[in-house]
Amino acid sequence: MKTAKLIAILVLCLAPLAANATPSTQIWIPSTDVQKYKSVHLNVDNYVSSEKETAGNWKAPLLVIGPTVGVLPYEKVKAEVGFDLMRAGVAADSDPLYLHAKIGTPEGAAFAGSPAFALGGYNFGTKKDVTDQNIIYGLAAKNVGKLGRFSAGYYSGNDKVLVDENGDKENTGVLLSWDRTISEVSDKLWAAVDYQGGDSAQGALSFGLAWAFTPDTSVIFGYDVYNNDKIAGANTYTVQLDINLW
Repeated sequence: MKTAKLIAILVLCLAPLAANATPSTQIWIPSTDVQKYKSVHLNVDNYVSSEKETAGNWKAPLLVIGPTVGVLPYEKVKAEVGFDLMRAGVAADSDPLYLHAKIGTPEGAAFAGSPAFALGGYNFGTKKDVTDQNIIYGLAAKNVGKLGRFSAGYYSGNDKVLVDENGDKENTGVLLSWDRTISEVSDKLWAAVDYQGGDSAQGALSFGLAWAFTPDTSVIFGYDVYNNDKIAGANTYTVQLDINLW
């Protein structure tokens, strides 16, 4: 089984598709979910433009691939670390490494009825004021019966990199999301909507569906509407493969 998974990964890496250095996420923004101890998760995220840019050209597709590993052996406090390699058809591809980490507590861990909490960071690039978005965030999430899970939080990043089309800083904003397993149809079907505030390239409204093909393999099919197309470019379709290797 592991051999088959690795072959699938290699095929995807060679495909001519090509999003964010990703901790455990919803569609675009982080979630309060944290990988369990010693688990190794692989994400292969593709973002492809839905239309041509204003100038008539197509924005290059974006590929992010990398592992996330659970590193804390506790039930009420969990942590994960990971890295991604990003390719977007731009000059920053020469510095493709981005790091991410998160610590969090599940619902009910802090006190009876408490929401889940997470504190983390992502898009820690290696080239100063070019790839080092250095986004730090905090999130809280709560399941509300059949309505699903609601999350809210805030982020702040490098104001030299997270800017608008005029170079003005757009490095802070809200993080909001809703997600739910659509069990009325199938326990394998999941839906989500998320939003990241700000007019940098990170600001976006995203929505999509995921299907779990096996307990360890799922694929998200989504769409991203960017807050500021002058800096982020055209809206994108996204296909995200998630595999628990072990």
